[in-house]
Amino acid sequence: MSQRDNDAWIQALRHSDAAIQAQALAELRGRLQRSIYFYLSQDRSDLRDLAAGELMQMAEDLSQDATLRIMQNLHNFRGESQFTTWANKIAIRLAISDLRRARYRDFSLDELTADGDLLPAVTRLGLPPSPSPERIAERDDVRDKIELALAEALTERQYQALVAVALKGIPMDVLAERMGTNRNALYKLIHDARRKLKAHLESQGISTDYMMNLFGN
Repeated sequence: MSQRDNDAWIQALRHSDAAIQAQALAELRGRLQRSIYFYLSQDRSDLRDLAAGELMQMAEDLSQDATLRIMQNLHNFRGESQFTTWANKIAIRLAISDLRRARYRDFSLDELTADGDLLPAVTRLGLPPSPSPERIAERDDVRDKIELALAEALTERQYQALVAVALKGIPMDVLAERMGTNRNALYKLIHDARRKLKAHLESQGISTDYMMNLFGN
């Protein structure tokens, strides 16, 4: 395998001679495939049940996508590191994103509602219990008020977006697709939901600082 410096990589990948460019692309794709396979097989405990052949196929598919992404962003390379290091980082980030999307591929907004009622998501925050019975009772009371505020202050669409992102960790791009919107509109929807929820709770004397102190220790 040829050894290229940064300039040689850029020149070869942009070369007007199709054969020279194709050779550079093949070499780059091979490097990325090996890096991605190492990441999938060594750093992803959730993939350890997959056979080596399955991981290799995943790495091959992802390396093709990564090569396209790198070519699209070639103008952003500033030469502050080795080109291959820069390219590998893009490839691994792409792999992480793809695996995260796959995790929620079957996600449905229907999972956030039950018989038309809002799910009591707030009661499952997994916050650490307090040794004081009074503290526990106070937390339970505030949880009930938060749950009621979610139902009263937010539209179902705002509720779905807020719970999906804040409590369930659904990726923004996945949620935007399922809700038939785009990231910018989804950001605004969640921002508005947080603002309305905060105002509703503050009208009942439940401030953000109070909740942080109550549930933080």
